[in-house]
Amino acid sequence: MPSEKPLTQKNWFLFLGILFVSFNLRPSITAVGPLIPMIREDLGLSNGWAGFLTTFPLLTFATFSLFSAKLGKLMGNSPAILLGMVLILIGTITRVMGGPVVLFLGTGLTGVGIVICNVLLIPLIKNRLPSKIGIVTASYTTGMTFLAAVASGVSAPLAIDLDLGWRGSLLFWAVLLLVGIVIWAPQVKFRTAPNQHDLDAPKVNVWTSKLAWNVSMFMGVQSLLFFTLIAWLPDMLIARGMSAVEAGVLVSLMQIIGLIGSFLAPIVAVKFKDQVGMVRILGSMYLIGFSSLFIHELWVNYIGLSIVGLGLGSSVSLAYTLVGLRTKLEKTTASLSGMVQSTGYYLAALGPLLFGVTFDIFQEWDFLIYLTLICSVLFIYFGGKAGKSVQI
Repeated sequence: MPSEKPLTQKNWFLFLGILFVSFNLRPSITAVGPLIPMIREDLGLSNGWAGFLTTFPLLTFATFSLFSAKLGKLMGNSPAILLGMVLILIGTITRVMGGPVVLFLGTGLTGVGIVICNVLLIPLIKNRLPSKIGIVTASYTTGMTFLAAVASGVSAPLAIDLDLGWRGSLLFWAVLLLVGIVIWAPQVKFRTAPNQHDLDAPKVNVWTSKLAWNVSMFMGVQSLLFFTLIAWLPDMLIARGMSAVEAGVLVSLMQIIGLIGSFLAPIVAVKFKDQVGMVRILGSMYLIGFSSLFIHELWVNYIGLSIVGLGLGSSVSLAYTLVGLRTKLEKTTASLSGMVQSTGYYLAALGPLLFGVTFDIFQEWDFLIYLTLICSVLFIYFGGKAGKSVQI
């Protein structure tokens, strides 16, 4: 692992660009959760279809992860990331312009754009900032987590208090996208040549690697937890008597606390030979935090979800960091990044849809807690294997 060195003035502009890209990789998804009751009522959607609204971008994540690495190789990582940002913007505008079909079409476009950026940021960092993997990964995952939290917290107030409705609330994030596109655009002219050692090394098929599958499942389980909670936790809290604004604030608080873990996890992870101990600690936090949701006391839920939030922030940062730590070559990193996010998000996509359909049948919120506890055990199992100090 290259030693950490101070960022040069030139690389500060790249670092700033990476931050603004990261700011735009979650709001189009996390802003939807608190607005689901409004969208469901306005468009006449069932709980299953409302859950699919969060699941659909995950399916696009999973599908287009398979092609994002090749797109980066064809266009260059920086231009491809710019294309991804433009697609998110088009999708953000499109999805508020009509009924259910247009809503899902625009949502799908945002998912395609997000996954292009997600997959290619990791090899771009390894290529252009190889000595700063820990701090840069920490910063961009923290940027994602922070804006995800902000979007969860302000989407309902934007729709209700500012009278923008759910359409205006979702469209609000186009402003941040425009800023991000402008800041990232200068990076398109920088094309770093691949490392000669990478070119000479034989190609590695990550799909046949047990380690790659363990990293993929680790990513999938933590993603399933995050996106299922974002989609349905606000609804569960509302059913317990909270207002839409209060539920959004609590979910936002959960993610804001996660910023601590999101920033520290990669920095801590690169300092150890393996990350198995970190996984066990995070898994234990999940088991404690999710179990607290069985207790219908607001203060208990605040404490429990704070613990969960710290775990969620740490988990996503650790998952991205493991992609870089478990590979020797940059081209293998790009391939593993695509595989991890494809298989991982296919698994994650099951969560919101599965619970939505289950709730339609049983009308029981405790099933959401059971699902999170099962995932917590799987998180510890796959993370224990992915965290071992071996490389592909």
